[in-house]
Parts: sequence; structure tokens; C-alpha cells
Amino acid sequence: MSTPKLPTIHSITEREEGRNRIEELDLEFSNGERRRYTRMKPRGHGAVIIAAMPDPETVLLVREYACGVNRYELGLPKGRIDAGEGILEAGNRELKEEAGFGGRRLTLLRPLTLAPTYMAHQTHLVLAEDLYAERLPGDEPEEMEVVPWRLDRLHELMLQEDCSEGRSLASLFIVREYLAHRERFEGAGDG
Repeated sequence: MSTPKLPTIHSITEREEGRNRIEELDLEFSNGERRRYTRMKPRGHGAVIIAAMPDPETVLLVREYACGVNRYELGLPKGRIDAGEGILEAGNRELKEEAGFGGRRLTLLRPLTLAPTYMAHQTHLVLAEDLYAERLPGDEPEEMEVVPWRLDRLHELMLQEDCSEGRSLASLFIVREYLAHRERFEGAGDG
């Protein structure tokens, strides 16, 4: 299956709406159709979500208060990338702040998008292995509970009411598949 030709961008207009930066794009598609699309432009430097593995079968989840749904939500540690910070450095820092561990072996697996049809924001999935205990002060109002979860029990986790965050669920399945086929993924870059 071939990838369609990207539309031609004739113009981009930016405006501020409250805390959001909005871009309007004047696009022309390969069939000559011309449309205006609106997207939210991200602020900051992106985000990370970390799958920390104390052993090859277990991932560390954290239980964090989620204001949007007014409950404690179980998911992977995550946070913003600070100015001047690399993705792996941000992943390790967030892991130390939220779970009290660092990783000696960090692997960037892939970026994830939230709603790519209207947002450009990306969250980078980091796999952290060879863990060691280290806690950094973070911006959370309370220490998070760390919950070890076996990857072979993801079918149970995905149906729990308190685990609904899409980035965490998608990341867990990506990590499970990556680990099951690591040799193939790591060999793919060898040419």
C-alpha cells in the first residue's frame, strides 16, 4: 500500500486562544481539493512515558490522582521534557521522581500521538531496564504508590476501571511486543 502525497501547505496562520496556540493551515490535496484545517500547536518540548522493567516479565505502574476523572488512576510514569533535556534523560528523571527508580539501560521505542488529526503533541515511549533505587523530588503533591504488574496479565489490567489512560495502555502492549521480538527490532537497523 503506497502512502498518499502530502497536501501542499499554502499558508499557516497562528493565533493564541487562552493557553492554547492554534494554527490554521490552508491546504491543497493531490486531487486539487483545497481546505482549511485547524490544529493545536504544542507548547514545551514534548513528554515521555516510561515502561520500567525490574525484571523481564514485570513493569512498574504508578497510582496517581487524575483530576479529569476525579479518581486514582493506574498507569505508567510520565511527564514533560524540560528545556535542554534529552528524551532519555527526561525519562530517567521522571522515573526517579514518580517511582523512585532509575534505569541503567534506556531505550527510546517510539513517539505516540494523542489526537494526530488536530494536535501535534508527542509523548515518547522509553523502556527502562537494569533498574536501581533513586528518588528525586518531583512536582507531585504526594508520593505515588508503585505497583508491579506482570506483562502476561495485561488482559486483566486493560479492563480495570482505574486504568483507562490510553497512552499507558498502548505503551504496555507495545513494550510487551517489543520484548517478545527484541532481536528482530534491534537487528532491523543493521543493514
